[in-house]
Amino acid sequence: MTAAEPSDLVGRFLTVAETAEVLRVSATQAYALVRSGELPAIRVGAARMWRVERSELEAYIQARYEEERRVANWRQSEFAIVPELRQGPLL
Repeated sequence: MTAAEPSDLVGRFLTVAETAEVLRVSATQAYALVRSGELPAIRVGAARMWRVERSELEAYIQARYEEERRVANWRQSEFAIVPELRQGPLL
């Protein structure tokens, strides 16, 4: 018998509190991401509690990494076009 994968133990959906733990943010910040639609989630059950699908959370994380890479590349290219920085100190 093999040990269960960690994702098998958690299940397909996460509560907003569990999502906050994964992202290492407060529950308030996680709720804000969900309510704004930035992090896709669904409401389930009679209490209409928010649930975040694991695959959506992973996609969100990957999208944030990609956004950070693009911002870093843009910042580097912005400075690359300044002649004074490319050629060293002015004489």
